[in-house]
Amino acid sequence: MRAQRILSVVDSIPKGRVATYGQIAAEAGLPGRARMVGRLLAELDPHSPLAWHRVLGASGRISPRPGPGPLVQARRLRKEGVSVAEGRLRLAEYRWDPDQD
Repeated sequence: MRAQRILSVVDSIPKGRVATYGQIAAEAGLPGRARMVGRLLAELDPHSPLAWHRVLGASGRISPRPGPGPLVQARRLRKEGVSVAEGRLRLAEYRWDPDQD
């Protein structure tokens, strides 16, 4: 049930916008559960159609992890028009606001 709520919120993030793990948790009715969001997204099948790449850390940084994930995430975000430099982006510019988007 919790997982479905989280995945539904992630699926709601529009192209060219991003959200933080904490923001996703709060929108799913699970405030303070940012790590739960991170763990769930880390367990996704690599070929999942879910736009997991639109979720990042509270500092606006792509979370470091082993493997090609961070590079894939940056590439996908750039393809959507999000400017990513050294694994970081401007949250003030690209953060998703569910009340406006």
